[in-house]
Amino acid sequence: MSDPKFIALTPELHDYVVRNGAREDDALAAVRESTAALGDVAVMQISPDQGALMTMLTRLVGATKAIELGTFTGYSAICIARGLEPGGRLTACELEPERAEAARANFEAAGVADRIDIAVGPASETLARLTGSEAEAYDFAFIDADKTGYPGYYESCLTLLRPGGLIVLDNVLRGGTVLDPAADDEGGRVIAELNERIASDERVDVAMLAVADGITLARKR
Repeated sequence: MSDPKFIALTPELHDYVVRNGAREDDALAAVRESTAALGDVAVMQISPDQGALMTMLTRLVGATKAIELGTFTGYSAICIARGLEPGGRLTACELEPERAEAARANFEAAGVADRIDIAVGPASETLARLTGSEAEAYDFAFIDADKTGYPGYYESCLTLLRPGGLIVLDNVLRGGTVLDPAADDEGGRVIAELNERIASDERVDVAMLAVADGITLARKR
C-alpha cells in the first residue's frame, strides 16, 4: 500500500507541475532547448519547477549578494538573478570556459547580464579568494558542481553566508544511490556522508526536499 503522504511523480504529473507552478518565459525555454541539444550532458541542467523554486527562495531571503557553484549554461543563474533585490549581484562559478561563454550569451538574452559576474575556473579557487575577505557578506548560495567537492563547498559557503542566509544543495539524492552507494561511486558516497552530517549540523536549520534529484536547504543560524 502506498504512503498517502507522498506520490510518485510521473512524467505526466511533472508536466502538470511545470505548467501550473513554473512561469518559464521564452528566454528560459530557449536555454533549456539549446542545452537539450547538447545530448546526455543536458541532464546537468535544473528543471523549470526547480528554477521557479530558486527564484522564490532568493526573493524570500531578500538576497542582494549570491553565489552559484556550477553554472553550466546558465538556467539556474538566470533564475537566481531574477530573484535578487534591486542592485543585487550573483557570482556564477563555472569550470569550463566554453560553458561560461554559453552562459554569458544566455544571460544577455535573458536581460540579467548586468547582475551576474562569471568566475571561470575551479570553484574552490574562487571560494578561497572570497572567504578570505567576504565572510558573512552573502545571502544565498547554490551548490551544483562536482559532487566530491560538496563538503568543502558547503563549509566555504557557510563562511560566506550571513546569519539567516541560505545554502541550497542540488542532487542530494543522486538518483536514489545515496541509500546504498556502490563501492566505485565516490560521488554517491560523499553526498550520502554529507547528507548525514548536515542533518545533525547545529550551525544550520535544515530541510531536504524530494524535488528533482533532491534539494537540501540549509539556513545558517
